[in-house]
Amino acid sequence: MANDMALTPHLSIMFDGQCEAAFRFYERCLSGTISFMLTWGDSPAAAEAPPDWAGKVYHATLRVEDFVMTGGDLPSDKYEKPRGFSIVLGTDSPAAAERIFDELAQSGRIVMPLQETFWASRYGALVDQFGLAWEVNCERPAEPILSKSRP
Repeated sequence: MANDMALTPHLSIMFDGQCEAAFRFYERCLSGTISFMLTWGDSPAAAEAPPDWAGKVYHATLRVEDFVMTGGDLPSDKYEKPRGFSIVLGTDSPAAAERIFDELAQSGRIVMPLQETFWASRYGALVDQFGLAWEVNCERPAEPILSKSRP
């Protein structure tokens, strides 16, 4: 049986009224593209939104290469702050790791500064200004595994 399935990473994040600002920030930091953005006022669920939420985001899609992130704004009575996960962003370029980390850290909180570790040429962790936890990881180039001969 042929497998025609492709696994595409997809993350859905809800915000407390800051979705548009967050997605525009991520679009810039990650060199992505917002491919879709619909406000509550223009959605079929407009009547369910608080009166001052017409301009808030009902649904947005951000694409960064094969990665897809969707999100929207939830009214405060339904919103829960993200917790218990982080988004791991891997790159092969130390320069890209430094640029992305610095941009995501703007107005955020650095948990672990970007630095060399035993597994990575650059690794760091932060919580961005919108409350999302990120880990930026630039692994070292793979070294060949040497087989040990036994006597």
